[in-house]
Amino acid sequence: MLKPSIRPPRPQLTGPIFVYALVDVFGLSCVGIGASWFAAGKGAILTNFPTSMAEAVVCTVGGAAVMIWSVARILREIAKQAPEMQARYDAYIAANHPDKVRPDNKTD
Repeated sequence: MLKPSIRPPRPQLTGPIFVYALVDVFGLSCVGIGASWFAAGKGAILTNFPTSMAEAVVCTVGGAAVMIWSVARILREIAKQAPEMQARYDAYIAANHPDKVRPDNKTD
């Protein structure tokens, strides 16, 4: 395993991010189940669902909507970590690549 100091910092997995990721997996499953009807003409993943084109369309579009919603929430949660991640990234650059340190833009 790599030492944490030799790789750039990454976002932390929080409870809300994990829950939104599970919701995203649910949406992906709905898209797969709905789209399987279009490929096979019947429920290919679940034998009795979807049974019609209307169910397949609703399942696919609903799953896509859930996925878009959950990804937006995940990105919002990661954006909340931006100041902390920027500070950790600046420390990483200073420690491992001192020639690439950004000049301080603060004016007094």
